[in-house]
Amino acid sequence: MTTRRAFLASLAASAVWPSASWAEAGSPAFLAAAREADGGYALFGLSERGADIFRIPLPDRGHAAAAHPSHPEAVAFARRPGNFALVIDCLRGRVAHRLTAPRGRHFYGHGVFIEGGALLVTTENEIETGRGLIGLWSRAEGYARVGEIASGGIGPHDLLALPGDLLAVANGGIRTHPDSGREKLNIDTMRPNLSYLTVSGGIAERVELAPDMRHASIRHLAAQDDLVAFAMQLQEPLAGVAVPLLGLHRRGAAPVLCQAGLADQLAMEGYAGSVAIEGGRVGITSPRGGRLQLFDLDGAHRQSFRRMDICGLATGPRGLVATDGLGGVLEVGERTLHPVTTAPRAWDNHLVRVPAI
Repeated sequence: MTTRRAFLASLAASAVWPSASWAEAGSPAFLAAAREADGGYALFGLSERGADIFRIPLPDRGHAAAAHPSHPEAVAFARRPGNFALVIDCLRGRVAHRLTAPRGRHFYGHGVFIEGGALLVTTENEIETGRGLIGLWSRAEGYARVGEIASGGIGPHDLLALPGDLLAVANGGIRTHPDSGREKLNIDTMRPNLSYLTVSGGIAERVELAPDMRHASIRHLAAQDDLVAFAMQLQEPLAGVAVPLLGLHRRGAAPVLCQAGLADQLAMEGYAGSVAIEGGRVGITSPRGGRLQLFDLDGAHRQSFRRMDICGLATGPRGLVATDGLGGVLEVGERTLHPVTTAPRAWDNHLVRVPAI
């Protein structure tokens, strides 16, 4: 774990970091990785209407990105299980640093900045034991590795920075090994959970679902005020049973599981790829089922839309925005999906909001 002295030193050093802002990089509203028509990969900065603001090549398929809260920097993560993450200078269009997972670790595809952007935290796996870890990287020290803490479970995937220096972590419960690619090694013993923790104090709260939901891997997170939404992916055959893929949680309370009617729920094919909250509604997407579902914040099903290979979902300045594998960027209305741009590329799983300055 990082020491207090090292952490304070990193905060002091951050004061001399160049002061360029996202405005100088064109004020992108979103970041998204894509596979281009020629088979190459890139990270794009997009306007609130989905127009390209910048394009930065990637060496391989990207998954999610972490946007610095004030400076035009993004960290692009390899698809899990991967061992690299690229710190990208979005102003100059270049890779500034390459992060390599420590020996015996691999990344799980997500990360987030905390402490005002001084510290990057990443979800990781300890390969030999399967223990989930949160890696700590100091921006002021050139993204040097300064420590790690337990994630509270196995297979941490997504994580969120919440008020009060709190992290929410989606421990998906799935163990993987780089030698086995994306093979899932512990389906019979899965115990996914949602954990809340701090870098200095460890686990503050851990939420597990009922035993009959143990194959529902908690994968992706969104938050609004005191509400955390979590999207799940089933690791067992559906067998004609409608299983919730969205959960809502407030600290200290039991989670609320949300589902649509039988036909709508089965159409999701047991897979929620992204989740986002906007105003009084929360959405999840299923690229496998070609569906986007909307729910009220009390868990009631509100609306469903059909769109082939839809997955990316984020809250933008104009409301919910989605992306699909056909190059589409879509605004999510109350009753319609409205395509706003289409490009010759396949958007990857996630659309990441860039903080407004």
